[in-house]
Amino acid sequence: MRTVHFSGRLVGRQEETGRLAGLTAAARAGRGGALVLTGEPGTGKSALLDHARRTADGMRLVRACGSRFEKELPFAALHQLCLPMLGHLSELPAQHHDALRSAFGPAPGARDVSRVGPAVLDLLSRAARAQPLLCLIDDAHWLDSASSHVLAFLARRIAGEPVAMVFAARPAGAAGELTGLPGLSLSGLSDTDARMLLASLSHTAVDDQVRRRLVLEARGNPLALLEVPSAGGYAPLDTSSVPSPTERGHRSRIEALPADVRLLLTVASADPTGDAALLWAAARHLGIDAMASAAAATAAGLAEFATQVRFCHPLARSAAYRAAAPGERRRVHGALAAVTDPATDPDRRAWHRAQAASS
Repeated sequence: MRTVHFSGRLVGRQEETGRLAGLTAAARAGRGGALVLTGEPGTGKSALLDHARRTADGMRLVRACGSRFEKELPFAALHQLCLPMLGHLSELPAQHHDALRSAFGPAPGARDVSRVGPAVLDLLSRAARAQPLLCLIDDAHWLDSASSHVLAFLARRIAGEPVAMVFAARPAGAAGELTGLPGLSLSGLSDTDARMLLASLSHTAVDDQVRRRLVLEARGNPLALLEVPSAGGYAPLDTSSVPSPTERGHRSRIEALPADVRLLLTVASADPTGDAALLWAAARHLGIDAMASAAAATAAGLAEFATQVRFCHPLARSAAYRAAAPGERRRVHGALAAVTDPATDPDRRAWHRAQAASS
């Protein structure tokens, strides 16, 4: 994910960056250790791995990333991690050399996890003699079983080595092999930090009502705030950028709903204030059965309709907006312009009219 820093630190992640700094400092002093960062999508796990990479002065970086497409391939992720260090392969005793050749290459022999673990530990130890190692393992919830087993084995046996290992995983992915390793769960940002992050995303001002809604909807999720660009203070959603997997999941749920429900969600996503009175007025203008459609959207777990309209996941709003065709978005902005009071809110009315006229 895109990362935002203030004075060299991640916004709202002082505890996490402090733990990473302590881990790498200990490894440079010969006291290795591991840390498992867990959090829902968008909470900043990958950003923290990037921070560890940038701040690990004097350490050699090796990394791996789990993949759902390689989850059934034994040692796929472990091979990524070890590949930069295979120059030390000839230094290993025969049994370790043969175990790694069997795991990573065409050499004959069974791929025995119990043999590969000690061999990789030997490889890391030899590589770390020249320079302390920082091993970063992203998307650990997608690790193949053999790699997960070996990496967990390493994490429990590097205490006397100049090696630091940092895993990033979704909460469910931290179970199994990684259970019992030192961990840190990422919660959402505080409202203060969320507002600071939001303010950093644009040189233009975001009005207070829009800012409150964005902070409320994001629920501290940094990715949700990063994916809501602001322009002119009204925060339209960018339909040209590539949606995240989480957003695509919401979009598939939205596209399965009846037309009126989808249209009401488009209205809700197009209005940056979350003003329910404006939503109901625009729904009437469009001929939507608002109450029935709102009930269906709520039952689908996508949005809540009270005095303020709030989407039930940080990325559901952008999913609803992207799911609508360009012509439908223009129609919705036109309806919102029509029901916005030109006397009390002329700027917002003009903005909706401009969105309705855009190509």
